[in-house]
Amino acid sequence: MPRNTLFLLIAVTCAALSTLTQSLADDKPSAGRQVAMEICSHCHRVADGQLAPLQNVPSFAEIANRSSTTASSLKVFLRSKHKRKRMPDFIMSNSDIEDVITYILSLKQQ
Repeated sequence: MPRNTLFLLIAVTCAALSTLTQSLADDKPSAGRQVAMEICSHCHRVADGQLAPLQNVPSFAEIANRSSTTASSLKVFLRSKHKRKRMPDFIMSNSDIEDVITYILSLKQQ
């Protein structure tokens, strides 16, 4: 294979992988939003336009904008028992937890 053709093939492959990776990354917040709507929206306002289901329960935007909210703090919280909280314990897959965390963090105002 000529050298120029090989370089062209490598460049096209890298560009395609980069586009695919970015596309998958862009889907994370929407996947997390979908999981949150199914599991969390019974108590939390997950998205703009949704009515607050319960009083005195923070919206996902409020949670996202707390100074203590990080990916690590959310991961610990979502994987822990919630004995003292009014929040029920629920089971989510690791990928669903990661998607919900990505969605919550996407709501953080810059």
